[in-house]
Amino acid sequence: MTIILDFGIGIGLPAKVPTPNPLFLNSLCFWLFAVQLPAIVILLSRLSKGAFRYPPLMPSEPTPSLLGTVSAIVPTLNEERRLGPCLAGLTGSSYEVQEIIVIDSLSQDGTQEVVKAAMPQDPRLRLLLYDPQPQNWVGPTGALHEAFLQSSPLSEWILRLDADTYPHPGLAASLVETAIAEKYDVLSLAPQFILKYPGESWLHPAMLISFAYRSFPVGTQVTKPQRVMANGQCFLIRRSVLDELGGYAIARRAFCDDVKLARYAAQKGFKVGFLDGTKILKVRMYEGAIEIWQELKRTISLKDASTPVQMWIDVLFLLLVQGLPLILSLLLLNWVRLGLASTPVIATLSLNLLLMAVRVGMLWAMLPSFDRTSAKAPWLFWLSPLADPLAWWRVFLSAIAKPTQWRGRKYN
Repeated sequence: MTIILDFGIGIGLPAKVPTPNPLFLNSLCFWLFAVQLPAIVILLSRLSKGAFRYPPLMPSEPTPSLLGTVSAIVPTLNEERRLGPCLAGLTGSSYEVQEIIVIDSLSQDGTQEVVKAAMPQDPRLRLLLYDPQPQNWVGPTGALHEAFLQSSPLSEWILRLDADTYPHPGLAASLVETAIAEKYDVLSLAPQFILKYPGESWLHPAMLISFAYRSFPVGTQVTKPQRVMANGQCFLIRRSVLDELGGYAIARRAFCDDVKLARYAAQKGFKVGFLDGTKILKVRMYEGAIEIWQELKRTISLKDASTPVQMWIDVLFLLLVQGLPLILSLLLLNWVRLGLASTPVIATLSLNLLLMAVRVGMLWAMLPSFDRTSAKAPWLFWLSPLADPLAWWRVFLSAIAKPTQWRGRKYN
């Protein structure tokens, strides 16, 4: 039997699961239980910290002390259809934003014309052009570094926003006030993702869980640099800190430049935060499940920001707590039905059912992270645990692959 999902991915299911040898099954379940038990202990210890997380950031009105403290940078490459909401949010910000630099990597569409049309309405807008071809950088990092070098030295903070964001006009003030109050040197936000098509409502939450399981809940302070998470779609850093770190050079060959830079800053002793920005930032990243599947291969394994050992430990960890529970639960339930209910089988089944219960519980925790008001089949969000094996497979494929392109531009 084959189930065809509405975005064109077929999942084949065997008509009849073969009955294993009882001795082999008991041995298999014993070892599965032995490796999954510590994995779920680690997972639950991480998730439990969510009870003490920092509340979601709210829009803020700037105070006179924030006058001209922020240089906002937006890197672009063929963003004509997506740039408008980002510029609207930034130009709607108050006097805390000194300048808005859009640095374009030689777009082939009308991106530059969109910026030029908006410039007469806001004198803070600047358009810079960046040619990435002679440089040994990948993704947007070269453009970000160039914009940083050309930004005003009078601003105290550098705020990167991606072109696919929908920032609230009070975002910059809220970020800076929170960073000052909590003594953050680097602060990025987890946004609210806008869902439209059925396939992405099913797949995207499973992909997001793969990130959440490897770190700590958004809004909690992470003390281990290798577990720090960040989001380059909204990334605030002190100018003095970015200058001390050498700009974006540490991430010049990293496709997940945001996590790379954040972990590097944490290693150097700077305080890094990753907070809930669902009240002040929305993002429309990808158009459908197929694009999510294709584009996340660059970053979902976090290979650019992790050592190979850490990356493969995380891949194995995700297999145990996300990739296998659904499959094992179905198989073991079937074998119990066939009379193979030994102690190792029941123990392993109980553990995997617990993992599935945790995953279902995470749906409620993740609900504010998705804007489903324009989704065509919003109810598919609740079936996203069924996509967990597929999400783990994407992580595994990302771990063994070498990314070669960003926004259609190829790199060596």
